[in-house]
Amino acid sequence: MPTLSLKIAPLQNPSRYRQLAQALTKLTAVLIEDLPAARWYVSAREAERPTVMLEISITAGTNTADEKAAFIQAAFGELQRQLGSGGRLEEASYVVVRELPASDWGYGGRTQLARKLTPVQAK
Repeated sequence: MPTLSLKIAPLQNPSRYRQLAQALTKLTAVLIEDLPAARWYVSAREAERPTVMLEISITAGTNTADEKAAFIQAAFGELQRQLGSGGRLEEASYVVVRELPASDWGYGGRTQLARKLTPVQAK
């Protein structure tokens, strides 16, 4: 299961986080972390507009370069739509796709490699 980590400055309304989590994914775990604007700097100055850092961890080799590019574009577009408040996000806003070897991560106590080799049978 991919995992998204989204960091946002300035603080937003918690209902906005639910909307973002739902829009970004229906099959992924999402962690949203507030950062005060005073903790986010762009070119040695405090961020003047909403700023984001979205990181997604996926199993290496499960997505093509085109699929990753499409995700980055769609995710940034959704963040811009929901957080831009009619303006633009700070230019230094990021969407990062991290590919991890299947043996190096997992959830529920099983690596992604173990899940691939021995899927859990539905009850």
